[in-house]
Amino acid sequence: MRDLKVTLVQADQVWENKEANFSNYLNLLKDLDQTDLIVLPEMFNTAFSMNAEELAEEFDSSESIEWLKQLAKSKNAAVYTSLMIQINGLFYNRGVFVRPSGEIECYDKRKRFAMAGEDQVFSAGSKEVIVDYLGWKINLQVCYDLRFPENIRNEMKDGKAKYDLLLYVANWPERRVLHWKSLLVGRAIENQCFVVGVNRVGTDGTGLIYTGDSFGISPLGIKIGEIQQFEQKSETINLDVELLTDTREKLPFLKDR
Repeated sequence: MRDLKVTLVQADQVWENKEANFSNYLNLLKDLDQTDLIVLPEMFNTAFSMNAEELAEEFDSSESIEWLKQLAKSKNAAVYTSLMIQINGLFYNRGVFVRPSGEIECYDKRKRFAMAGEDQVFSAGSKEVIVDYLGWKINLQVCYDLRFPENIRNEMKDGKAKYDLLLYVANWPERRVLHWKSLLVGRAIENQCFVVGVNRVGTDGTGLIYTGDSFGISPLGIKIGEIQQFEQKSETINLDVELLTDTREKLPFLKDR
C-alpha cells in the first residue's frame, strides 16, 4: 500500500446532454498527467434528472460506460462516478468503479432522494460495496447516502480496518451545502478514513443551483485540496498512507466499536 493520488473533477453538468458532458470532462482533464483515481460527479453524463425512461442505458451495451473505460485506459487510472442504468426493466442510480483494465465494480445507490422523486423512479441498492485498489480498501457511495452513517460503520477486523477511503459523488444543491461540508468531515472523523466528496456546479434543468465545494478530508477531519465554489476544475490530491496508519495507531478507537 502506497500513497494514493486522487483527481477531483468539479464540473458544470449539461442537463440531459451526454455528448456535451463527455466533451466538458475531457477538457477539464486535458492537462492531467499522472493520477491513480479520477472522481466525477453523480450522474456524470446527464446531471440529476429523473428522465430514466429516455436516458438510462443497458449496462452491457452502455455507451457511457464505454466512454469511462476509454478514459480510464487513456489516463491509466481508475474512474468512479454514477449514471442511470436499466436492468430487467428496473432503473438504478449506479456507481461504477472502472479500472484501467476495463474491469468494473458496481454500487447501486441505497438511499434515494425522495424530495426529488428519486424513490419513484429508481430502485434501491441493497449492499455495501468496498473495492480493493492499489492496496486501498475503497467504500463506494452516492450523494444522499452521506446522510446515513449507519450504513457505512467502519470497524477493525483481524487488526485491519474494513476500509480506508470513502468516495462520495453528488449533485448536492447550494441550499444545503453546509450539510454537505459538515457531514463529509464527520464521516472522516468517525470512521478514521480519508473521504473524497465531488459535487457539481452550475444550475440544473429544474433551476437548482450547485456550488461544488468538492474536497478531500484526512482521517483527522482536516480538509485537503478544496476546489473553490462555482469553479470548474480538476484538482489532484495526495492521500498519505503514513498519516492514515499513524492516526489509527495513536487514536485506536475503531477497535472499541
